[in-house]
Amino acid sequence: MKALRENDFIYQAVYRYLTLLIDEAGSSSAARLPSLRQLAERLNVSISTVQYAYSLLEKEGRVYSIAKSGYYAQALPSMQLPGDGTDLLETVYVNARRPGMCVLSNDEPASLQPLDSPLLMLERELLRQYPRQPQLAVQPCGELELRTVLAARYTSSTVNFWHADDVYIGADLRGVLEILISVLQLRRATVVVESPCDWVILRLLEAAEVRVIELPLLAGGVIDPQRLESLLKSEPVRLILLSSALSMPQGSLLPHANRQAIAHLLGCHGTWVLENDCYSELDDEGGDSRHLRDWLDPDRLLVFSTFEKFIGAEAPFGFVLSHHWRSELQRHFLLRAFRLSPIRQKAIARLLAGGRLDQHLCILRRMLKERRTQLIQLLRERLGDALQIIEPQGGATVWARSLRPVDMGNVFHRLLKQQIIIAPGELFSLQGLHAHHLRLSPLTHGDHDLVSVVGLLGDALRLAPDE
Repeated sequence: MKALRENDFIYQAVYRYLTLLIDEAGSSSAARLPSLRQLAERLNVSISTVQYAYSLLEKEGRVYSIAKSGYYAQALPSMQLPGDGTDLLETVYVNARRPGMCVLSNDEPASLQPLDSPLLMLERELLRQYPRQPQLAVQPCGELELRTVLAARYTSSTVNFWHADDVYIGADLRGVLEILISVLQLRRATVVVESPCDWVILRLLEAAEVRVIELPLLAGGVIDPQRLESLLKSEPVRLILLSSALSMPQGSLLPHANRQAIAHLLGCHGTWVLENDCYSELDDEGGDSRHLRDWLDPDRLLVFSTFEKFIGAEAPFGFVLSHHWRSELQRHFLLRAFRLSPIRQKAIARLLAGGRLDQHLCILRRMLKERRTQLIQLLRERLGDALQIIEPQGGATVWARSLRPVDMGNVFHRLLKQQIIIAPGELFSLQGLHAHHLRLSPLTHGDHDLVSVVGLLGDALRLAPDE
């Protein structure tokens, strides 16, 4: 309980403890839970704190109460897979939300150390300072204070600078990317992406009928300049999508010399660049490494990111920076009518401007590295004969390759039966690349023993048939 309470409000820790008890109760709807007084004494918290945690679970339908009897676990309805269950990504998403699962597929860095407590405290202070604003004062592209802070944070020189009017904030990253696909007219256009690539981005491009050409990263996260130049000369490339610094899921940092060479090549061809900046705050160098955009033509560049990766679920907003398409971007953001809390945006702006976020990032990066190191050491000790680990330089996950060409789908389904979820490498490609890879996260294995889980992963890899 002490460990649970370190980074949470107390009621959140009690809530999480109760969810574990409910999961242990299984499917029985008659499983009785501890009384308010019993749980308060057991966890050394107030009865009102326990009562609040129970009320949250009641609203979610996880528990129900009977007068003069107490609280009981509510059996969850069985969740059916969408479609016919053959879509691997849908299978991952659906099963990751089932109780009792050991989820090694997630990439939620901020879940280890969320910044929700100071964020919500700031929000409460701001609510006292600012009266409720009339609807006409709402800005469709995001709150000016936050846009101003972001513009300053991304400005690095008199050449690479941004204004608040260059920043657009949406409800989430997916919505922002959908707007970019429309504004940049990418439907049926040719786009080059580094590979492996985030599955959310790949699915959005696929849904928009974008012709995606994958550019596989070489060892060490290096981009092959010769291969890229050949593509730029032979294909009608509308846009190239590259990582700002830290490339995920590999967790590799593009070497400076390679970064400069790629930027020079793109400049010579006048190629538009969409820079993925979602993870640059999470590299082990503390975000001090230069970004790709520092060498690019700022007039041929767009940058996107999200707060969720380093603040947490309380800050799901996505944003994009662009010097161009101002009227089109404003129109799309207005038509999309994102419902964004202006006070929440102001609170995020204060976290950034006051240095609180940078303090948080120092702690978060250290904790992520400790968790990754623990998992990597365990994988090398137990599965050194089965997996090659690509040493990450940041982030919350570990990218690994099977040393023999196994059917990773078989590994995935074998582990799923044991309530363990991994992310097979094929999710990070539209063209069948990375079939012998997998991504693992040490953050969300719950109350499962990580040593035992790694042992089951090893069994699944060794029993899987050759591909």
